[in-house]
Amino acid sequence: MPVAKGNGYGFTLGRLARKAQWLRDRGHDVTTLAVGTYDEIAEVATRWQGDILVLTPWRPFIPATTAPLPDSVAKRVVHTVSRLADLEQLLTLAPHSRLVLERTTSMQRHGMSGRELWEAGEVLRRHPAGRLEGVALHLPLAQGSHLGEVSRLLVDYVAAAVPKRGADTVWISHLTDAELATLREQYGDFSIRPRIGTQLWLGDRGALRVTATVLDVHPVERGDSFGYRGRTAPKSGHLLVVSGGTAHGIGLEAPTGDSSMKARAATLARGGLDAVGFVRSPYSIDGKQRLFAEPPHMQASMLFLPHGARVPAVGDRIDVRVRYTATSFDRVVIEG
Repeated sequence: MPVAKGNGYGFTLGRLARKAQWLRDRGHDVTTLAVGTYDEIAEVATRWQGDILVLTPWRPFIPATTAPLPDSVAKRVVHTVSRLADLEQLLTLAPHSRLVLERTTSMQRHGMSGRELWEAGEVLRRHPAGRLEGVALHLPLAQGSHLGEVSRLLVDYVAAAVPKRGADTVWISHLTDAELATLREQYGDFSIRPRIGTQLWLGDRGALRVTATVLDVHPVERGDSFGYRGRTAPKSGHLLVVSGGTAHGIGLEAPTGDSSMKARAATLARGGLDAVGFVRSPYSIDGKQRLFAEPPHMQASMLFLPHGARVPAVGDRIDVRVRYTATSFDRVVIEG
């Protein structure tokens, strides 16, 4: 199950929806597209013809969940339900809802306990018009094999004795190909549907390149004043004004999952650079990351190039290293 959420992994939601449809049209077993929130449904519904699973659990207070969708779209939407109270309320408000039950995992993010799954089966039997589409398992990253945990969770799901009409699908994340093969072998009665986002859309980083445009170039001497905050040049060189700023996500660093000593040391080093006004930017020229001359602006950034470095011309493109899921791009070009 392809996932299209947020900024569409840098490609936009609409483009990913069209690509998912392209896969389906060519005979691939793609029946459902996952989105992150209800607000994202409109972006994909006209570009993708199959079912749409919303990953954010249904809540009665989310405005988008109470706004009626066109019938042609509503019948394609599959809700994720992670609380008993929400299950009862959803099926009371919309008796014919399609849904998956989310079982809590070691992630401890959303989901029901084994006991709550059993009670969910009772709720579903009281609302026979509701259509259960299976169970959702959102697993953590990089913690060894998940097969033992998945087996325990599926035992809970089987024991819940939920109404079985169309309910034998497991929507699951973060399993390796080998784990998926083993799971399909062990649970042949289930349809195993891996949720794939980053691995699918950003799997081959070598196929992707991000660039910025040089908008202006100014020579400076040591002591020259520049920028919004009247900083002074530490030595002679050039100031480059390049496209990309905080509106694109440049300079807005998201926490990483790396807790190693090396990562901590790098964070401390960046903090020291920031304290004296030198911060490494994601922009590279001739393979070397250049320093921000001052904090990025909304749509442009200012870089400092020391004397002796090659100076790009206005209009040249330079490479930028960014997180695709945290960056907005002015233009996406598909080549080849």
